Amino acid sequence: MRIEPCCFCGRPAYPSKGITFVRNDAKSFRFCRSKCHRNFKMKRNPRKLKWTKAHRRNAGKEMTVDSTLLFGAQRNEPVRYNRDLVQKTLAAMGRISEIRARRERVFYKRRMAGKRERELAVARELVAKNEHLLPRIRGSEKKRLEELAREQGVDVEELVEEAMATAKKAKVFGAEKRRLRVAVDGGVEEEDDMDMD
Repeated sequence: MRIEPCCFCGRPAYPSKGITFVRNDAKSFRFCRSKCHRNFKMKRNPRKLKWTKAHRRNAGKEMTVDSTLLFGAQRNEPVRYNRDLVQKTLAAMGRISEIRARRERVFYKRRMAGKRERELAVARELVAKNEHLLPRIRGSEKKRLEELAREQGVDVEELVEEAMATAKKAKVFGAEKRRLRVAVDGGVEEEDDMDMD
């Protein structure tokens, strides 16, 4: 039995699975699942639905021009059974699927090249636009951190980031801070400090 592609989404419609619809003019449509059949009956355009192969092809996310895709084309030529020919065909099918998978990986890498840089550029632009919303450190605290950085020979920005992280962790809104002290003998003591903010 031939594994035909779904008429709506393009996924493989395996034998005895899915739905076959035969129109009055004797044209048959294979659907892989009821979702595709419903959308076809509602006369939806597959190119406008993002989960279909047609949309992916139009958006440039799917390989369209590739010699390995021709092997999936329908061939209705009756060939007499030959054991050697069948073995060669099966070996070729495995090799073709390997080549296609490798080409698809390369295609994906090329398509996604520079994505990280574009995301970083958008994030930097967002931060620059909304800089007034970012939390700030008091001037006295910043001076203290600068002096500490000069003494230790460390970058000032690293100390500022560490201070911001510890400030976020220590602050408890509308409750009391709970501190645990580990004793030398292995016991744990709990202290409650009222939050004055």
